[in-house]
Amino acid sequence: MNLRRYLTIYAALWKNSIVREMTFKANFLLWIVVELLWFALQLAFIAVIYQHTDRIGTWTKWEVMMLIGASHFIQQIFTAVFLTNCVHLSEEIRTGRLDFMLLLPVNTRFLISLRHVDLGGFVNAASALCVMAYAGRQLHLVPTAAQVIGFFLLAVCGILIHYSLMLTLASASFWTVRSQGIVWGYYNLFNIARLPDAAFQGLFKVFFTFAIPMLLVANVPVKLLVARLEQPLEMALLVAMSFVCFLVSEAVWRFSLRHYTSASS
Repeated sequence: MNLRRYLTIYAALWKNSIVREMTFKANFLLWIVVELLWFALQLAFIAVIYQHTDRIGTWTKWEVMMLIGASHFIQQIFTAVFLTNCVHLSEEIRTGRLDFMLLLPVNTRFLISLRHVDLGGFVNAASALCVMAYAGRQLHLVPTAAQVIGFFLLAVCGILIHYSLMLTLASASFWTVRSQGIVWGYYNLFNIARLPDAAFQGLFKVFFTFAIPMLLVANVPVKLLVARLEQPLEMALLVAMSFVCFLVSEAVWRFSLRHYTSASS
């Protein structure tokens, strides 16, 4: 019954987001074009690199193209569902709107995290899947149903990692006037997720695998598709890190709310 109630609320939030996006159609279309151009530039950059080498680490050209597509897919779904909400948290605190949300008979984290939906992100995610499909064709891949389902489940884990880490950073807004710089700083780390893990070594690779697991987010799902997983532990590590990041974000969120004195204090 509680689940049905929250699904109804989320459906209403989707409806409001659609109305808002369609009110500013030119802006909606413009951001889709900008993201598509940025995605095309990333693909062109990799194409230029592979004119001078056959492999990056152990990754071939079309495997890296699939990796970039997977990373872009995960990033765009995250952008569509969570990014705007995390960025706006500091404004909700600064203007006092969070005070009213805390009074509503609904989980505050649910409302803060899912209030706005960026529909353009889903369009850009579809373009990423098209690139992945083309790269897979060049690699002569015929993934099984289990591999495809596994890819999407692991992609969900990657999205959960991005969301948890960004909400944790956005929670700094409870002690600072604004935290958009911190949040957008993390957003720039997405560039690391687009690169093959075999290109990194030493402390850098350890840090971005265990402290901020950028190298797991897209690499592991793609490795599953192209049958390059060295051991199943990589999948287990991605799943485990997604749960750890979520639990840390929940602890930070609860700690922040306990120390929130409201905008009127």
